[in-house]
Amino acid sequence: MSTDAAPLSSPKSKMDLFVTFTLLAIQGFGGVLTVTQRVLCEQKRWLTREQFVEILAVGQVLPGPNVCNVALMIGDRYYGWRGAFAALAGMILVPLIIVLLVTALYTQHAGNPVVAGVLKGMGAVSAGLILGTALRLIGALRQNPMGLPLCAAFTVVGFAGVALLRWPLVWVILCLGLLACGLAWYRLRAQDQDRG
Repeated sequence: MSTDAAPLSSPKSKMDLFVTFTLLAIQGFGGVLTVTQRVLCEQKRWLTREQFVEILAVGQVLPGPNVCNVALMIGDRYYGWRGAFAALAGMILVPLIIVLLVTALYTQHAGNPVVAGVLKGMGAVSAGLILGTALRLIGALRQNPMGLPLCAAFTVVGFAGVALLRWPLVWVILCLGLLACGLAWYRLRAQDQDRG
């Protein structure tokens, strides 16, 4: 049985949210989004891949770290503002302590070439984790009202605008986001009229 066909469950309590997001945060340095998708969709079954993609899309346009926005929305979905606070606290508390300790150590060893090499290696691993997550979530775009080819076109234009042409990210998101929302709305409206 595929994980997408299995019934969804929900967190048992606000403490379950806190512990789950704490464990996500401490195992995902530089790439917590990959771990978050796997745990929430495949292990915990709190969300389908499509639901995760929708929440992530909203989280990416809101200010703040994407995964913190995702934690807030999932916590709110199950336990209201208290759940949102529990999930966010789980995402932030232990990593904050770890980052403060690592920062103290880094200031003492910043000039060490081994430390610089380790940081470069961690950057490459993070990029690979993000790419891997994107590839795993592509299947969820089949159900997107715009369809996979149009979604791919938006991805290419967004990447080219930011990475190659060096356009400001906020303008790329604003322009492409509004255009994508308009196209999705138009296609959803047309689907509703065809059904009616």
